[in-house]
Amino acid sequence: MLKMKPACERCNTRLGLIDDAFICSFECTFCPTCSEALNANCPNCNGNLALRPTRRSSPTEVAKSGFKAKLEKIL
Repeated sequence: MLKMKPACERCNTRLGLIDDAFICSFECTFCPTCSEALNANCPNCNGNLALRPTRRSSPTEVAKSGFKAKLEKIL
């Protein structure tokens, strides 16, 4: 599972689950401003920085009521 880091590694800007952020294949994470300043190249591994996918909720959040029942019905 992709680790959604909460801050830019260069400037420490907070990055929420739905905020734009850029990552490399090693999940180094940068805000859009820093990614642009770095020419979309990771300074740690020299990999390309790509737009990180967004998440609507954290995987550790409790599922909404009725989810388990719906899942059991599907399975």
